[in-house]
Amino acid sequence: MRILLLGAALVAAASSAAPMQASRPVETFDRAWSIIRDTHFDPSMNGVDWNAVRAELRPKAEAARSDAELRAVVRDMLGRLGQSHFALIPATLDAPGGGGDLTARPRFDLRPAGDDLLVTRVEEDGAAFRAGVRAGWILTSIAGSSTKALLASLPADLPRRLYLVEAWRQLETRLRGPDASQIELGFLDGASRPVSLAVGRERERGEAIKVGNLPVVFVRVESEARRTPSGGTAGLIRFNAWMPAVDRPFQEAIDRFRAADGIVIDLRGNPGGLAAMLMGISGHFLTERVPLGTMKTRENELRFPANPRLVSAAGEPVAPYAGPVAILVDALTGSASECFAGGMQSLGRARVFGQTSMGQALPAMFDRMPNGDVLIHAYGDFVTADGTRLEGRGVVPDEEVPLSRADLLAGRDAALERALQWIDRTR
Repeated sequence: MRILLLGAALVAAASSAAPMQASRPVETFDRAWSIIRDTHFDPSMNGVDWNAVRAELRPKAEAARSDAELRAVVRDMLGRLGQSHFALIPATLDAPGGGGDLTARPRFDLRPAGDDLLVTRVEEDGAAFRAGVRAGWILTSIAGSSTKALLASLPADLPRRLYLVEAWRQLETRLRGPDASQIELGFLDGASRPVSLAVGRERERGEAIKVGNLPVVFVRVESEARRTPSGGTAGLIRFNAWMPAVDRPFQEAIDRFRAADGIVIDLRGNPGGLAAMLMGISGHFLTERVPLGTMKTRENELRFPANPRLVSAAGEPVAPYAGPVAILVDALTGSASECFAGGMQSLGRARVFGQTSMGQALPAMFDRMPNGDVLIHAYGDFVTADGTRLEGRGVVPDEEVPLSRADLLAGRDAALERALQWIDRTR
């Protein structure tokens, strides 16, 4: 199945328990190595001597005493390519109820900012908000472990973009646990005073979606009307993953805002999803079948044209929305979200606000391994309509808006405010 990989899958994969004895280690290693050799979009394997990698690591796979050791070897192999969308998901995560103790988390969002971990959003109907957690607070410890020590354990030579993504993955893994359980968290509050709180974990909200061999993803779409500084109206739409379940509520939101002065699409923290969704969502804003970008594989090229949406959710004839479109991105905007934002930007159909995105934009497939694990592997590259390659670069905003603790503590969403100001200027 073709997919632009979801970051949630990588978070879950990082901390699954393993059997005491490795299952079919050599067969599994060989299968993973062969699939990548045969499907990687670059015949030169990104400059890596793939045969030498096999010669070095195959004996280690053969000697693996547990599935955990085998996975470490396979992940070492995948890491040699230095590219996104190569991952291994343990078989236990694909079973009914898979994911073990990773089924729930506190309902607030985190972002690395400098040396701090900022709470950027707290869901007001969640246990974290009731416990007193607020946007702008700094997370200092998780279950007694210092977050600064955790961040210090990351490789010192990681590029800043990869550092931000890896820090987020590590934190997400540690925050997760059984539904209705509590976790002790340390913060610096708005006055920089230490605060320790027992915060409840809650299951993800949204529609549970199972795609192929990936862990369950909980998909949700939110929309609301916002006022611009000059008194205009803008529609704000946010969703957390590119899945078919997004299509209907997104279309309904577009119908609601057809008369608005502008539309803002919030893709901050959205790690990606199914590549085919790009064509339908972009069709709400484009009247021609112009491609957002091109996927280049070893054998051919596949364009992603907009599919103009000419019928409303109620079945009535409509024209695609013609007003100004703003897109919000940040360091945890990835994959399909990057392809959409970068594609719309390259066509001049949207203006992008926020921080540079992940730069992890390779399309990927997944295959079942002999030991039951699932290998996710990139099979293509993606360039936008104007030829921009997003892998390793990310989507660079038209208007860079740094993440600011002072803004968060004041209840301000600076990126959204800049987008609303631009809508005023445009209209």
